[in-house]
Amino acid sequence: MASRITCEVHDGSPVTVVRLAGTLDLCTMRSVHRTLESSLAAQPDALVVDLGGVSVRERLALSVFVATARRAEEWPAVPVVLCAPPPTAARWLAESTACRVVPVRRDCAEATRAAGDAAAPRLRARLEPVAEACRRARDLVGDACTRWNLPEVAGPASVVLSELVGNVVRHAGTPMQVTLTLRRPYLHVAVVDGSRAAARARTPDPCAEGGRGLLLVRELAQRWGSVPAGEGKAVWAMLPTN
Repeated sequence: MASRITCEVHDGSPVTVVRLAGTLDLCTMRSVHRTLESSLAAQPDALVVDLGGVSVRERLALSVFVATARRAEEWPAVPVVLCAPPPTAARWLAESTACRVVPVRRDCAEATRAAGDAAAPRLRARLEPVAEACRRARDLVGDACTRWNLPEVAGPASVVLSELVGNVVRHAGTPMQVTLTLRRPYLHVAVVDGSRAAARARTPDPCAEGGRGLLLVRELAQRWGSVPAGEGKAVWAMLPTN
């Protein structure tokens, strides 16, 4: 008989809880991965995965949670916490490197508190695809760096976010969600738009006036990337705060 698993998503803002029930193995982990990716696309402040109703058939299937936690570190820069694993799964997690990447708590209430405590401060803004959006993005960076006492990051972050927003204005042409998150030692900036086309840094024609924005982002950021997010994509960048 084919294994099955169900994933119930409870958006108890600011912490989203995903409750799994059924068998977790190398087949069902794909469904779990899709659900967790979708939950991250909603940009919660933290994500808790409840394993209380799961039977883990294969140790390797637990890697889906490590992959999710590593992805969440970059975008949307949120903590991921597991809770209530069955005894065998708890032992496998403890024996692996997983617990160093994604913490495990005894029950959902404890995990929700831990995730909420680990949530990072963030600022959000909804922008329309107009030329003024770049100025508003720079203002948002200024507000964030003043609030979080990050004067040394203000200049590079303003350039990076302005380029990401400008890329949406020029190419995607959709409304966008701009988010700044402080998870030391990085300031995370992200722009989610309504286009599925991935953002890629390309070498422009030497005679072209534009086309260098993402190259500039690549030079100024520690890391950056473009990932699917709902019906569109998220383009994110991480800037060191020291």
